[in-house]
Amino acid sequence: FSLNMYVWFSLLAGLALLPALLQTLCPYFLQDCIYMLRVARFGVRLEKYKRRTPLYSILDCFLDSVRRHPLKPFIHFEGKTYSYSDVDRESNKVANALRAVVGLKEGDTVAMFLGNEPCFAWTWLGLAKLGCAAALLNFNIRSKSLLHCFSCCGARVLVAAEELRGAVEEILPALKEKGIRVYLLSDECSTDGIKSISQAIKQASDEPLSPSFRANLHLKSTALYIYTSGTTGLPKAALITQERMWAASFIQGVSGVTADDVFYINLPLYHSAGFLIGLTGCMERGNSVILRRKFSASQFWDDCRKYNVTVMHILSSFGIYTIMFTNTWKSLHTLRLHKDNDKDHKVRIAIGNGVRADVWNEFLKRFGNIYVRELYAATEGNIGFINYTSKVGVVGRVNILHRNLFPYALIKFDIEKEEPVRNADGLCVQAAQGETGLLVGKITKKSPFVGYAGNEQQTEKKRLRDVFVKGDLYFNSGDLLKVDHENFVYFQDRVGDTFRWKGENVATTEVSDILIMVDCIEEANVYGVTVKGHEGRIGMAAITLTEGKEFDCVDTCKVLSNLLPVYARPYFIRIQNSLEMTGTFKLKKVKLVAEGFDPALIQDPLYFLDLAQKKYIPLTQDIYNSVLAGEIKL
Repeated sequence: FSLNMYVWFSLLAGLALLPALLQTLCPYFLQDCIYMLRVARFGVRLEKYKRRTPLYSILDCFLDSVRRHPLKPFIHFEGKTYSYSDVDRESNKVANALRAVVGLKEGDTVAMFLGNEPCFAWTWLGLAKLGCAAALLNFNIRSKSLLHCFSCCGARVLVAAEELRGAVEEILPALKEKGIRVYLLSDECSTDGIKSISQAIKQASDEPLSPSFRANLHLKSTALYIYTSGTTGLPKAALITQERMWAASFIQGVSGVTADDVFYINLPLYHSAGFLIGLTGCMERGNSVILRRKFSASQFWDDCRKYNVTVMHILSSFGIYTIMFTNTWKSLHTLRLHKDNDKDHKVRIAIGNGVRADVWNEFLKRFGNIYVRELYAATEGNIGFINYTSKVGVVGRVNILHRNLFPYALIKFDIEKEEPVRNADGLCVQAAQGETGLLVGKITKKSPFVGYAGNEQQTEKKRLRDVFVKGDLYFNSGDLLKVDHENFVYFQDRVGDTFRWKGENVATTEVSDILIMVDCIEEANVYGVTVKGHEGRIGMAAITLTEGKEFDCVDTCKVLSNLLPVYARPYFIRIQNSLEMTGTFKLKKVKLVAEGFDPALIQDPLYFLDLAQKKYIPLTQDIYNSVLAGEIKL
């Protein structure tokens, strides 16, 4: 008896110590398990949807929510609240009007040129009820870029907001020539070639539409075209299938968001982050949305407290900075005084990407214990990561389930040639643990790469062949990442942003992070420029100055000298009033690279790093000529 008791006590003691032992040896084991269970659960759901006939789409999921809780608030916007039932009825009116007036039918593609407002949601839902695909146009683009979007997606109808009429009129002759019909969400419009449709929508029936209008859709059917240009070139239309919409909408659930949460959307709805992760993610969860026309740092926390926001969505350090510093983006060392109510909020989850670890840490220190769900993904890509752990500064973690579901690899990459390193057999070489490499995702039935609509050339550029075996096919992400000894994944840089100088690789993000440590510098955009007679690209930075400060030529040089090797220091500084960004706060570089550092062409103040004087000096035409002539050693 005593022996049995001893065995039982030993067993119980061992079980009691097991959690502590696991925490010591595998500190992220529990978080790994929770994540894999969530992913498995959503994977099973998607497999069920694949076998379901007719198609069960995000629209159907929304309609189920309408039936379950018709009076639950779906969208809060500028003092007004729209319930699930309100939005459903409005979308019925849109669908019935577009069907009667425009003659839309299943399979048609309609371009939506709308801002962040509730009608974006019910216009898309109305199109979905008719079985139409929607092309989400960036409301900031104009002229050639705007017109180019129609060539990609093949839309024959444009629905535009009244405030964007000027942009539409600018390209109206070309739209007429292409046979594209234009409808404005206004009560009247006198412009020939543009028809107002608001009155028709108001007078239309709000009765539900028969599912037969979309009966032939399936998971591989095109649901959306989302334009992704990032920082370069004309927009490319990423083709989003019904299946991909489901996968993106699951991100909220994988992050721990529930139907009881209130999700804050201030990112543009034409972007995958705002629309797929944000709006359709809320439809999948059945929760509530706080929608803003645009990002407002001064109103952010007031909104969070007013509407009891529990989930925030952020892209880039810019967004976090501006939340932390009311109306001005300033560096951490000029942190303004904390407010007494900084932690007086209900935000528990932050989903986003592009934010540095030190910024997140300062944010959490100030605003309390918020779970950071940093993620890495591309609109058109077939591989993504999400940081489901408590570790700040990483974009994900390698685990067996993720790797088997979405096969990927990091491969060695030649920065100078901007191409993967290949061995004697012509195959790519896997990057070692801790080594930066190009992320590639294997193209399979479960992780496809559909490509860009109407642009086979750009689609083919993203396909990488003969990676590890002759004939295999991978998606080229164009991004450089690394995996550390604990299997955490870190985003390093984008191909083209990292450049090579003096035989060394220079990561622009690292240099930018150090530049904004200089007291006088508020923002920094680092890039490489070519210099006649030299291989590679030399560092240059466009900066903005902190309000009330002048450029400190000596201190800037001192900080960079202390923290960066000489090859990584920007030799040229360009001071601008503001840095040009995309709609999701990504810094634009292509134009800056093309303009180079010629003072005869650039009106902005330019400075040159004089190593002998240990400071930056004004870049004159004589210095520029001497650099090109090789008279000044770089």
